[in-house]
Amino acid sequence: MGWWLVAFAHGDLDPHRGSGIDKCVTHVKSFTSAFLFSIEVQVTIGFGGRMITEQCPAAIAVLITQNIASLIINAVMLGCIFMKTAQSHRRAETLIFSRHAVIAVRNNHLCFMIRVGDLRKSMIIGAVVRLQVVRKTTTPEGEVIPIHQIEVPTESAVAGNNIFLLSPLVICHVIDKSSPMYDLSAMELQCSDLEVIVILEGVVETTGITTQARTSYVTEEIQWGHRFVPIVAEEEGVYSVDYSKFGNTVKVNTPRCSARELDEKPSILIQTLQKSELSHQNSLRKRNSMRRNNSMRKGNAAGLRRNNSSLAVPKVQFYTPEGSPSVAIT
Repeated sequence: MGWWLVAFAHGDLDPHRGSGIDKCVTHVKSFTSAFLFSIEVQVTIGFGGRMITEQCPAAIAVLITQNIASLIINAVMLGCIFMKTAQSHRRAETLIFSRHAVIAVRNNHLCFMIRVGDLRKSMIIGAVVRLQVVRKTTTPEGEVIPIHQIEVPTESAVAGNNIFLLSPLVICHVIDKSSPMYDLSAMELQCSDLEVIVILEGVVETTGITTQARTSYVTEEIQWGHRFVPIVAEEEGVYSVDYSKFGNTVKVNTPRCSARELDEKPSILIQTLQKSELSHQNSLRKRNSMRRNNSMRKGNAAGLRRNNSSLAVPKVQFYTPEGSPSVAIT
């Protein structure tokens, strides 16, 4: 539009203008040719037959202005693309892990559990959680490996360990015979020198770039005999997540022995399950009794209010000096 206005103001679009008069831009005879010349200036692909002349200072000013605007637009576009591609690091910051890992009985097995969550609405496609135990080991030949990385499997409902992070999930590792924590009891775990590394990897839905979030748990951050509190609740057909309780845990009855001892002595697990059932029943009884007491208190308070409202108000009489009542107030 600017080039067309320059040509129109200079009279270059007049078909009756003589051929000996120089134009601001050569071969610009209509709005279409002015638009093509603007594109050639914007992307610097060469003028061809169209070019400006020194006869029109306004055309020179428009050329400089358009070149500066072109540089600014290119810089902004490159910045947007760079920020879009660099969002994988920021996206990893929205993937959160629980502050502590817990060990408790789940499905009659001793399990190592952590909780992961995603704070953003955009999804992580093909999310995979991997666990590695790093510890110092010694081979039968006497070789000392200071940093021995052992891959441990995690419990997953689908093949390939792909998880759907629609809401916070508890990632579970069953401590079985293949687990490096199979021989560790609660006391031995606190004295051992190991670290559990958790890696959450997936593809960002908006950019298609792979992102990765990592954390680790040392023995001081592993709570034996704890379980994560539930944070997902259903209210009127809508699920809500309370992230303020994301890392909260509660104590549960858990054997203090190792998983090997549990496999060798199933009676320990049976006794633990019985204690858990008794404690659960006791808590239900206490809760029901508290509810009954509250309902009785409310009923007594309502009856007291009704009784107070039906009480007769005594009459008060004022007597004159002669002894005859003069005024009665009820």
